Amino acid sequence: MPKFTLLILPGDGIGPEVMAEVRKVIDWLGRRRGLAFDVQEDLVGGAAIDAQGVPLADATLAKAQEADAVLLGAVGGPKWDGLPFAQKPERGLLRLRKEMDLYANLRPAQCFEALADFSSLKREVVAGLDILIVRELTSGIYFGEPRGIFTEGNERVGINTQRYTESEIARVARTAFELARRRRNRVCSMEKANVMESGVLWREVVTAVHARDYPDVDLTHMYADNGAMQLTRRPKQFDVIVTDNLFGDLLSDLAAMLTGSLGMLPSASLGAPGANGRPTALYEPVHGSAPDIAGRGIANPVASILSFAMALRYSFDAGDEADRIERAVGAVLAAGGRTADLMGPEGGTPLSTAAMGDAIVAALDAGAG
Repeated sequence: MPKFTLLILPGDGIGPEVMAEVRKVIDWLGRRRGLAFDVQEDLVGGAAIDAQGVPLADATLAKAQEADAVLLGAVGGPKWDGLPFAQKPERGLLRLRKEMDLYANLRPAQCFEALADFSSLKREVVAGLDILIVRELTSGIYFGEPRGIFTEGNERVGINTQRYTESEIARVARTAFELARRRRNRVCSMEKANVMESGVLWREVVTAVHARDYPDVDLTHMYADNGAMQLTRRPKQFDVIVTDNLFGDLLSDLAAMLTGSLGMLPSASLGAPGANGRPTALYEPVHGSAPDIAGRGIANPVASILSFAMALRYSFDAGDEADRIERAVGAVLAAGGRTADLMGPEGGTPLSTAAMGDAIVAALDAGAG
């Protein structure tokens, strides 16, 4: 099999700890499945500021642009809170997204059976949940101009502009339809076409892309506020949800809490396919750097391991291996394996970060599922 290039950016806080467990899974694939990776490691965020003076060095960015995929741990922490906005650790991540043109953010919300009782909703509502939110990531109200705080008369006014072009909407819609074809073949597009012109354009473009190229996929439309209500009422009605940057930010966080723990949630940010047919891609857990528990060996590595599983599926055409990893995680949870964030009222002894990684590798060895 070809040897893929993988750039690991552990980052700050618990990032290095959880990425060490991902390395165990990568090593297992090479040892037991013949799937080898050329792995490089570099700095981003606060770690890069301390060592290189910037949150993302040009040389690191170049490595990221050349790699088949990038795995990122987490960035940020109170140590760097006093820096100017443009120099903060998070600017390294934002620069990666911008320079790699990662326009489609994928946030799966999957509820493992063993964790259904951890959700804020009833077990029967979330057990078996498996949805995917595709959020447009590089345009919309977070990037539109004009923006800023201005003085009008005797008071200040804050301005942010919601702006989308047809091509920006079309490309993320195509991503959602392509992903739906690999799942249950359903897409729900969410916007606010009832009150926003950008929402009217969004609905028109998504509808046109669907009619022209993806008539085999079931497409529905929903206002984003109703979408939020439906996610808490009957979330399993959805397969793939595609939406803009602002609504995607809100709806994906809402969906995250349906699953019971941020420590379980992976994500992917994808760009356009390159000459090799694979998209530029950055994979990272949804959780942050958690500086309060960094260095204590209690962080949950599952979200990072599942982010690597997403890389196998979307960057390396190794969906069977991704399934294998997800089954191994499910087997460990079903057997009672828990890190501190997953401990229920029944008590017990939580696994350390390293022990959870070891347990997942053991489940892989056992051919879980």
